[in-house]
Amino acid sequence: MRNRLAAAGLTLALGIGGVAMAPAAGAATVHSTPRPVTVAAAGFYAGGTWELYQSNGPTVTLNLTQDSSGHLYGSGYYGGTSGTIEYGAVVDGTSIYFTIGWSNGARGRYTGSLGSDRRLSGLTYDLNNPSAQASWSTTRVFY
Repeated sequence: MRNRLAAAGLTLALGIGGVAMAPAAGAATVHSTPRPVTVAAAGFYAGGTWELYQSNGPTVTLNLTQDSSGHLYGSGYYGGTSGTIEYGAVVDGTSIYFTIGWSNGARGRYTGSLGSDRRLSGLTYDLNNPSAQASWSTTRVFY
């Protein structure tokens, strides 16, 4: 073990507080310059105003903002019904999910993914009535 520690440039020191690791005599000290931490953006940008078309009829208009971690915030509306993003609202790689609390009491859960054509599509259902389901898609291209 002593040889492995020396190869790593460390010395084992036994003290009152227990075992400690210290640089071995003659070991080169490496100083690194701290690098700024950058949060990688999600795989695509879903912010802005765009529409999703549900297979059961409604066209939902979304007005979203997306932070540098991929979280989504905003609102949506269709017909006379409005809603607010209330849960999850995260874009991750090529996947998107969010929940909208609608003014009519429904809570729409939307999950989807980015296709090779750079358009989103997925499934939605009402969290209050899970049998009320529909597929959805967009015509907007996402980058």
